[in-house]
Amino acid sequence: MKIWPVQDAKAKFSEFLDASIEQGPQIVTRRGIEAAVLVSAAEWHRIQQSARPTLKQLLLSDEARTDLSIPERGAARRRANTFVAD
Repeated sequence: MKIWPVQDAKAKFSEFLDASIEQGPQIVTRRGIEAAVLVSAAEWHRIQQSARPTLKQLLLSDEARTDLSIPERGAARRRANTFVAD
């Protein structure tokens, strides 16, 4: 993985892009600090797919599936009837 200063990445963008496709992710630095990574579209899609759990994984997980707060039965208050007949 090559490290590119931002000014080099801008000046040699075609080379920078080709390197990300052929050699893998390329790091961009700004003032010597890592700021971004350029990856090929194929690598990006692979990362996205691996980060997204399948439906089977979601259903079999021990984690809570929702943050829904359901009150105990009978604890909910009903609205008062506000219907006025003419």
